[in-house]
Amino acid sequence: PGDPRPGAGLADQAQALLGELAGPDAVLRADQLAAIDALVNGRRRALVVQRTGWGKSAVYFIATALLRRAGAGPTLLVSPLLALMRDQIGNARRLGITAETINSTNIDDWRAIEARLTAGEVDLLCISPERLNSPGFRHGVLPQIAATIGLLAIDEVHCISDWGHDFRPDYRRIADLLSRLDGVPVLACTATANDRVVVDVAEQLGDDVVTLRGSLDRRSLVLSVVELDAAARLAFVAEVLGSLEGSGIIYVLTVAETRDVAEFLAAGGAAVRAYSGETDPAEREQTEADLKANRIKAVVATSALGMGFDKPDVAFTIHLGAPSSPVAYFQQIGRAGRSLDRAEAILLPGPEDQRIWRYFDATSFPPEPLVHQVLERLGAAGDDPVSVSALQEAVNLGQTRLEAMLKILDVDGAVERVEHGGYRATGIPWTYDTERLGRLAAARRAEQRAMLDYAGLDTCRMAFLRTELDDRDVGPCGRCDNCTATSRPPPADTDAARDFLRTREVVLRARRRWPAGVPSVKGAIPPARRPLEGRALCSAGDPGWGPLVAAALRAAEHGAGPDEAGLGGFVGMLKRWDWAERPTWVAAVPSVRRPGLPQALARHVAAAGHLELLEVVVRTAERPAQATMGNSAHQLTNVVGAFALAVPAGGLPAGPVLLVDDVASSQWTITWLTAQLLEAGATAVLPAVLQFRH
Repeated sequence: PGDPRPGAGLADQAQALLGELAGPDAVLRADQLAAIDALVNGRRRALVVQRTGWGKSAVYFIATALLRRAGAGPTLLVSPLLALMRDQIGNARRLGITAETINSTNIDDWRAIEARLTAGEVDLLCISPERLNSPGFRHGVLPQIAATIGLLAIDEVHCISDWGHDFRPDYRRIADLLSRLDGVPVLACTATANDRVVVDVAEQLGDDVVTLRGSLDRRSLVLSVVELDAAARLAFVAEVLGSLEGSGIIYVLTVAETRDVAEFLAAGGAAVRAYSGETDPAEREQTEADLKANRIKAVVATSALGMGFDKPDVAFTIHLGAPSSPVAYFQQIGRAGRSLDRAEAILLPGPEDQRIWRYFDATSFPPEPLVHQVLERLGAAGDDPVSVSALQEAVNLGQTRLEAMLKILDVDGAVERVEHGGYRATGIPWTYDTERLGRLAAARRAEQRAMLDYAGLDTCRMAFLRTELDDRDVGPCGRCDNCTATSRPPPADTDAARDFLRTREVVLRARRRWPAGVPSVKGAIPPARRPLEGRALCSAGDPGWGPLVAAALRAAEHGAGPDEAGLGGFVGMLKRWDWAERPTWVAAVPSVRRPGLPQALARHVAAAGHLELLEVVVRTAERPAQATMGNSAHQLTNVVGAFALAVPAGGLPAGPVLLVDDVASSQWTITWLTAQLLEAGATAVLPAVLQFRH
């Protein structure tokens, strides 16, 4: 860490540029000037850890302008989110900086932008870290940038650290870029880094790093926690939206919740919009614009609307479910209150939060045997690249988890991605780092325990969060619910929320293609061999029927049958089903793990609906649970040969069959049995299950 002295005239130039960027009343902070001086005069590397809204982006915009005036090359800005890129480019242009971006939404413009970069017509190029994973960019564009770059700026730099709450493997490629930059200033920024992350990032930046770290206290934020059951939480949000001033963000933990919560709130008259990584890019951009202009009250969002979203007057954040770490939570509530005297940050934790945390933990780096299977498969192919789908045939890993693992192996140098051709082994020795992965897993568990502690605190909440981030001079905030001994009342009416949670349609849509690598099937599944659209009583973790169904599934593993509430809920789901053609008979899928449960459901439905019940599906082999199968090829292989059909002598009954199962996840059991039933003479198959696991 250093304490650089501003050079002559630099302060005046920087202050003038800040006025153009943020208005005539803006005053340059001492640490902003120190960082700019380190970059412009010292050509050094600076790590800036300051709270959201402090003005970190102003540092690299002003430094870019000053360096370009001095004849330096363009700035390369590595930034993690499209929303952040759009804001940054708009801000840069206000300073007369010619800024462009290369990202997944403007592929058609890449060649023109690269040509302008070569011609020296671009002052600042903004890219996502994922661009560094593109062989074409890495080998074709990056060498030219590295040779001419005037400044490297890394936003949300905590992502470069394994200890960061939002670690992204592609950020680690920046270390390779840093090694190519001799005498080029580097600015690394984040609002969320504890001591461990600061030390890790500073080491990766190299020697002689200027570290500028300020207080993380957010004097406008009023923190509170409200503990309620699922229906009451939803009703509370609907009720409190009417009393909160301004507009804000409602954070949820899953993509499905963005749609469900937005639907419920909109039905009650609230102007809200759903937002996630699955939302269409144009729709995301319009939603961001509408929130910034206060044309809508709130956005119901996953963490996709997080780092760098630039709306200084966000008046509240509401968390329906807790993030898995205080650092991630602090980053998200940091969106609020940047230009306001008061902003609310309300957390509504739920018991299902921990299940979601465990799910994301389970998708972390795979165990050592599976990693070596991948390396062996690539090694056996020699110089020929192997596609991800071909690797899935050989290794029991899902696509998302496999691609994340390959990305880390690529960064580590053990494999390399080939443009349009998959991956191949490099032959560089690679060792599974059991000790490091164990430390990271332990750190995650500690962060989760801390988040549970936060919800149950009786002392200052802001002081707790700042302590978790290793902030200095921490004391009671005097604003949170604990400091002021205040609490928000529960909602007056939860009936509408409870009815909504228990009557949502959970739709099962048919698979359209057979997975590669299963010898008995290939290509598209003809429509005539697919199931019709099905239904599930709930999704896994569903706050409506979810707890009751989860308890019933656990009890069924010990021989218990479904209780009356569950049976009634299942029949109610069928009554709400808008059949294209009503089923005339019922069959169950026998379960090894929960013997008798699907049959009990089928018997109850047959009796309630006066339908014929046939025990036509027979299990012929015990197989591992589908939940242990990582991808479609292994899931379908696990089903083939496990069942047979006992077709009556007179054939199957006329009309559609309601095919009842306890749980559907991959849906390959339903898909395979549907093909067999239709081949045996069934008219159509309507799947109905207790729980759908996305």
